[in-house]
Parts: sequence; structure tokens; C-alpha cells
Amino acid sequence: MRFFGSDDGDADFEAARERMTERLARRVDDDRVLEAVAAVPRHEFVPEGRRASAYEDRPLPIGDGQTISAPHMVAIMADLLELDPGDRVLEIGTGCGYHAAVTAELVGAEHVCSVEYGEALAESARETLAELGYEDIGVRAGDGREGWPERAPYDAAYLTCAATDFPAQMVEQVSDGGRLLAPIGTAAQTLVHADKRSDGGLDRSEHGAVRFVRMRG
Repeated sequence: MRFFGSDDGDADFEAARERMTERLARRVDDDRVLEAVAAVPRHEFVPEGRRASAYEDRPLPIGDGQTISAPHMVAIMADLLELDPGDRVLEIGTGCGYHAAVTAELVGAEHVCSVEYGEALAESARETLAELGYEDIGVRAGDGREGWPERAPYDAAYLTCAATDFPAQMVEQVSDGGRLLAPIGTAAQTLVHADKRSDGGLDRSEHGAVRFVRMRG
């Protein structure tokens, strides 16, 4: 799950990714997270016409009204979840697959399960991930509110889209003591982290205003 450039264009992308990672180090202290972001070729996950902007720290459209998150947001979310190798992780909102690939670098591809509402996006993400060596990431098309119960329980779960609250089935599929993370809200959104208690309740903390596409379904 590593990318190696072989021509001038690839070398340019690699240099741009290194510069991006250096910028992210000002926001995220966890070396493992920075190494994970540095390992994933973001340009491979965006449409060819936008690859020149792949390592700018901003969201980019990927089709079907969806976006690839800004690199700093992917890094911040990974940092907040405190993922360890072997953690089982549920992602809701595969999109192009970039965030799932970064998560896979932290926990192992076989431990990542991702649900995408759009069938075309799910298939495209699956193909891109396989081409880059992340074929063990599980990707399925479906309503993210239902999670992926067949592969539960999870140690952590996160949304890459905004919801009014953590979906109930997503919460149920996370183990006691597990972590959840999501943009919560509609017009105004806040990044919310939660630890699941043994009684099924959530201890929440807020981590700033964010702006994500809304959850579909």
C-alpha cells in the first residue's frame, strides 16, 4: 500500500504530497497519521482534470454531487479517532475511497469496512482501491444509516457526510468503549467525537465547525 513514482509527472505528485504532509504537521502531531497521509496518492482518487489540484488543502468534486475531503480534515479525523493497528473500523460515505485508504494505512486494509450510497461511486472506489493495493478494504453500496451489521462489531466508526445525529444502527454496531466521529448538523455543522459507554450512551465532545456534504438516503 505504497506509491512510487516512476516518471516526471509522478515525481511532481510525490513532491507535492511531501509538501502537503509538511503543512499538515502544523495541525496534527501524530506521526503515524502523517505517515498514513503521506503514503496515499491523493491524485489517484480525483478526476484527471483536477489532478493538478490534488495536493491543495481543500475539498474537490468527484462527481455525483460528492467531494473528496480536504487533506487536513482527513488527518484531523484520523487523529481524533486514535486508531491502532488491527482496529475494526466502519466508514459511512466511501466517496472516491481516499479517506478509507488513509484509514487502512493505520489499521490494515482488511479491517476497514466502508458503505457508499451511490452504486457508481462505490464501484469506482472499489476499483481504484484495488489498483493501489487496498483491495482488502470492504466496500458496499447501501444506505449508510444501516451501517454494515454483518461485519460488526467495530472499534471505531465515522461519517464523511453530515447527519443530524449519529445513526442509531451505527452506534449499535460499535463496541462498548469504541469511538465515533461525525459532522453533526445541517446548515451549521460541528465535528463531534463520542465514546460509547457500556450502557449504550455516548460521551460527546465538540471539535469545531466543519462543512461536509449531507448524508444521503
